[in-house]
Amino acid sequence: MRLSGLNAVQFYVPWNYHEPEPGVYNFNGSRDLVAFLNEASKAKLLVILRPGPYICAEWEMGGLPSWLLRKPKIHLRTSDPADNMTRIFNLLRKYEPRGPLVNSEYYTGWLDYWGQNHSTRSIQAVTKGLENMLKLGASVNMYMFHGGTNFGYWNGADDKGRFLPITTSYDYDAPISEAGDPTPKLLAIRNVISKFQEVPLGPLPPPSPKMTLGPLTLYLDGDLLAFLDFLCPEGPIHSVFPLTFEAVKQDRGFMLYRTYLTHSVFEPTPLWVPNNGIHDRAYVMVDGVFQGVLERNMNHQLFLMGELGAKLDILLENMGRLSFGSNSSDFKGLLQPPILGQVILTEWMMFPLNVDKLVKWWFPLHLRKRAKPQTPSGPIFYSTTFPAAGPIGDTFLYLPGWTKGQVWINGFNLGRYWTKQGPQETLYVPRPLLFPRGGINKITVLELENVPPEPLIEFLDKPILNSTTHKTYIYSLSVEAQSASEPMQLSGH
Repeated sequence: MRLSGLNAVQFYVPWNYHEPEPGVYNFNGSRDLVAFLNEASKAKLLVILRPGPYICAEWEMGGLPSWLLRKPKIHLRTSDPADNMTRIFNLLRKYEPRGPLVNSEYYTGWLDYWGQNHSTRSIQAVTKGLENMLKLGASVNMYMFHGGTNFGYWNGADDKGRFLPITTSYDYDAPISEAGDPTPKLLAIRNVISKFQEVPLGPLPPPSPKMTLGPLTLYLDGDLLAFLDFLCPEGPIHSVFPLTFEAVKQDRGFMLYRTYLTHSVFEPTPLWVPNNGIHDRAYVMVDGVFQGVLERNMNHQLFLMGELGAKLDILLENMGRLSFGSNSSDFKGLLQPPILGQVILTEWMMFPLNVDKLVKWWFPLHLRKRAKPQTPSGPIFYSTTFPAAGPIGDTFLYLPGWTKGQVWINGFNLGRYWTKQGPQETLYVPRPLLFPRGGINKITVLELENVPPEPLIEFLDKPILNSTTHKTYIYSLSVEAQSASEPMQLSGH
């Protein structure tokens, strides 16, 4: 950034990233704010610090901690009616009669939603707008200059008529890529800035070394249901009606809802949840056999059969809370009791699942190779180990033919994959997550729907972020394009 001619870095401090529970703070490791500030200082960059409490940023709940929703009637992002805006603005104008020209969010690219086009913004559009603003003597903050990654469960979501979860990759088509590499867009921006001021001499840092590996075969560990005692060692919570994630203090990830049929269902009968009460995606099993998916705003019913006493399991996935909009209390789980035919299902057991802990601590360290099973379906774990043969580097995990799920490398939650949906087909794997030569690395996959006939994965040296059946959408900030399709109004930052 500094060698491109920038003099400041602006960044968010997500409240929920640093206060996971009320009064419990975490500023260690990747959350080390002071270390980041020191690095910026060493690079001779000023810092514009944006500590929230609300940040949006396509981040889980816009940075607000989900434990706020443990008060179900809480009102998020609402104004205090006692505020007198006129008085406040008059006070501002007393000290600043005429404000500077500032574009505080000049978009260099745009975000991606699962199932929609990969977003790009042309170099020409970005540099032309930047040059015009600099000619006016304006200050410009480029959003994003470096995008990054929504590791784990940290992605946010939008609601534009339907629920739109954001991808794991936050590459953003930014001047610095998701892997931290300079791009042609960065070089073009540097060239524009050099017309208005001297940019620091010296070569730009080169792209990081990249690594390829595989294909590797993954081996079956077992169905998610088989690990229930490890995933929820304290046992289930009982309730007549299903409870939300927030009501049982399950912040993110997955929760299993279980009940038993009180009568036999001999004909295919619709299972549905009223008032769009599935937040966000439900994987339905009867006596351990996967039946299909119910989805927020989309798949509204499944047809089931089962005998009296059959076990009905519904695995609920939190796909990320809404990050934009006022008073968006985005509760997760089953928000209403499911209905089978005309019968409201009651007497539920809720199992809050700690999948990350299972993957990190309890899964066997050395896998036994198992006989190849028939193609399984439903929530299921696969894993394998692999040594790093040569020098390790950044890499991109490719899961061809897999459907949807979550993936871990050496216990670190890389994030969600949704190969069948796109546009993102690879997950960024930073080099520090891998053990160097001589070490044994472990990859664990929780596939939620369907495993490919050959359960293979591969590590590539380039990302695949645009694999949809749609054309890539090139976002434009021109008046004509905005009036036609309003592409830039999908989210706020």
